[in-house]
Amino acid sequence: MSTQKQSHAQWGSRMGFVLAATGSAVGLGNIWKFPYMTGVSGGSAFVLTYLLCIALIGLPILVAEWLIGRRGQKNPIHAMEDVAAQNQRAKAWSIIGMVGVLGSFLILSFYSVIGGWAVDYIFMTGSGTFAGLDGDGTGKIFTGFLGNHEQLLVWHTVFMALTIGIVAMGVAGGLERASKLMMPGLAVVLLILVAYGAFATGAFGRALSFLFTPDWSKINGSVLLAALGHAFFTLSLGMGIMMSYGSYLGQEVNLLKTARTVVILDTVIALFAGMAIFPLVFANNLEPAAGPGLIFVTLPIAFGNMTGGTLLGVLFFILLTFAALTSSISLLEPTVELLEEKTPLGRKGATLVAGGAIWALGIACLLSFNLWSEFTILGNNIFDFLDKLTSKFMLPLTGLGTIIFAAWFMNQESIRKELGLQGGAYMLWHIISRFVAPIGVIIVFVASLMS
Repeated sequence: MSTQKQSHAQWGSRMGFVLAATGSAVGLGNIWKFPYMTGVSGGSAFVLTYLLCIALIGLPILVAEWLIGRRGQKNPIHAMEDVAAQNQRAKAWSIIGMVGVLGSFLILSFYSVIGGWAVDYIFMTGSGTFAGLDGDGTGKIFTGFLGNHEQLLVWHTVFMALTIGIVAMGVAGGLERASKLMMPGLAVVLLILVAYGAFATGAFGRALSFLFTPDWSKINGSVLLAALGHAFFTLSLGMGIMMSYGSYLGQEVNLLKTARTVVILDTVIALFAGMAIFPLVFANNLEPAAGPGLIFVTLPIAFGNMTGGTLLGVLFFILLTFAALTSSISLLEPTVELLEEKTPLGRKGATLVAGGAIWALGIACLLSFNLWSEFTILGNNIFDFLDKLTSKFMLPLTGLGTIIFAAWFMNQESIRKELGLQGGAYMLWHIISRFVAPIGVIIVFVASLMS
C-alpha cells in the first residue's frame, strides 16, 4: 500500500517563490567566487560572457527543472517518474531525480560545515579576535579553528539547527517566509557595506575598475569554461532543488520570465558583493586573488586593522551566514519532500530525520580536517571527496539528463504552450534546449574531469 501523501504544498506568492529561488542561487560562491572571477577574468567582458552562458545553459536547465517539478507535483524522483509516464517514457528516467536528491543531501553535509564557520566568525569578529593581526595571525586562527573538532561540531550543529528549524515550518511558513526576511536583509547589509566602501575606504574607484573595466583580451578558453561552469552551478542546478521548488508552483507563474528575474537578481547580488569586498581589500593592500582564503583569512586582517572594522566585520559575516542559510534550506528541501510524501512522517518529522542524517554525515566532513585527516578516499579527505563527487560528476550529469529528457523525450508542443512561445522564439528555445545547452554541459563535465 502506497504511503504517498495526497496534498501538496504551494508557494504563497510568486514573489515568495522568486526570493526563495534566488536565495537558493545566492550562496557562499556569490560572495567571493563570482566577484573574484569577474575581476581577474576581464571585468564587464567576463560578466557579459557569463550572462551569455547563463542564457544558453543555465536558464534552459532551470526552466526544465521547474517545468518537470510543476507537472509532477511531487518530489524530484517521483516527479521524473510521473512526467516520464505522461510522455510514455521508461520509469528509469527517475534515476535523474534520485541522483539530484542524493546530490543535495551530500552537498549540505559539507556546506553546513562551512556555514558553521560563517556563524562562528560573527562572534569572533565581534569580540575583537582579529584586532591588530596580520596575515600570519589570521591564518593561524583559521588553521587552529579547523583543527578544533569540538568547536567545528558546535557551529556545524548550530547551523544545521537553524536550517532544520526553517524547513520544518513548511513551504509558505518556512522556506518562503525565511526568504522574504533574509533576502531583503542580505540586500540591506550589502548596501551598507557598499556604501562604506564608496565613502570611507578611498579605494572604491579601484574596485570598480577591477570589476567592470572590460578587457576582452582576457576572454580565453579557460575563462570561457569558468563562465560556463559557474553559470551552471550558481543556479543550484542538478541538485533536485529546482524540481522540488517547481513542484510547489501553480500554473499561473510564467517560467521563462521568472527564470530571467532569478538570473538577474543572482548576478546583481554577486556584483554588489564584489563592490562591498574589494574596496576593503584594496584599501588595506590585501591580495584580491586570495580565493577561498579571502573570506576567512584575508578579510579579517582588514576588519582587525580599520576604524569601525569590528562592526563592519560582524555585518559581513551576518551577510555570509544569510547567503549560506538561503542555500542550505533549499538543499534540505528535496530530501524532506521525498520523506514527507513517501513515508508516514509529517513535515516536522521528515525534516528532523533528513536533517539529522545530514548532520551526522557532516560530522565526518568536519573530522576530516583534524582527527580523521589521515583517512582518504581516492586520495581525498571526506570533505574534498564529497565536494568533487558532487560538483564534478553528480550535478553536471543530472543537469545533462534533465535537459535531454525535457528537450528530446517530452511532448514539445505541450512545452511550447506552457512556456507561451511562438514562431521564432520557440525555434530559438528548441535549438538551445536540444543542442546548445547539452553540448555546453558536456564541455563543462569533460573539462572538470581533466582539471
